[in-house]
Amino acid sequence: MGFQVVGCGSYVPETVVTNQELEASYGFEPGWIEQRTGILSRRHAAPHEATSDLCVAAAKRALADAGVTADQIDLVVVGTFTPDFQCPTTANLVQSKLGIDCPAFDLHAACSGFVYALATAAQFVVTGNSKLALVIGGDCNSRIVNPYDMKTAPLFGDAAGAVVLAKGTDSQGLICYQLGSDGTGADLLDRPCGGSKSPATPADIEQGRTYLRMDGRNVFKWAIKAITNSIDVVLKQSGTAVDDVNLYLLHQANIRIISHATEDLGIPREKLYNNLFHYGNTSGASIPLALDEAIKAGRLSRGDTTLLAGFGAGLTWGTCLMRW
Repeated sequence: MGFQVVGCGSYVPETVVTNQELEASYGFEPGWIEQRTGILSRRHAAPHEATSDLCVAAAKRALADAGVTADQIDLVVVGTFTPDFQCPTTANLVQSKLGIDCPAFDLHAACSGFVYALATAAQFVVTGNSKLALVIGGDCNSRIVNPYDMKTAPLFGDAAGAVVLAKGTDSQGLICYQLGSDGTGADLLDRPCGGSKSPATPADIEQGRTYLRMDGRNVFKWAIKAITNSIDVVLKQSGTAVDDVNLYLLHQANIRIISHATEDLGIPREKLYNNLFHYGNTSGASIPLALDEAIKAGRLSRGDTTLLAGFGAGLTWGTCLMRW
């Protein structure tokens, strides 16, 4: 406790890719995408755009919303698993493009990246080691999926979301949070080539081994269990009833995962905010993008309690119960 979000912003690329376009271009089964995921369209970054560009655009909007200038930021944390380069970090590039003189680093926790980044940056602000922290979640998923793979390509989109954190009152901040990891499930969702374990060869690239691969059935079952258990733990540890939470913002991966989890927990539909239909799974951007839209739609006010929950490759998960 002791910090607050003073600004929020998001950015999605201009290019809209509909299900009909994917079905026509790649021969995907008509209606399959919407039926299995709830996704109607997604955004793809332009050829000249990389993850850092999306993050910078979102960050500028968050700074404007907070009414602060870039030179006032003293910490940048970026949650992403699609960095511009292996080295330097995306946060380094964002810091440079914004003209900020401060520490900057990436957190790689896939679709849980923003929750991890938020919990990390909050420690700096509450302890007084940061006065204004810029926290960003952003990914260019369209660059790492095989466009011909119907099980992964239609699920993902590109976006970025950002928040500015500052000192708050003792009643503001994270009431309770949980971060988790289970590396035994690493091969359920991974990119087998391109790292130090298996540097990509021409043969790997030709065979598509540098693309994201996913065991959809088992990821689906794990995700429901992980998010349900994590939300349940956080609510019980904080002594919070399901109905006491004003707004639930769950990682926008699959509408069936969200529906199963919220039904198991008894979360009313009117307390959920979903934008999956328009953007697909934007990984690290998913939660801050939904948060920014929810705020602008008047769904969250000062003093309200919101719950953010992410889950993804690693396997990782993170849930934050937050008083706004």
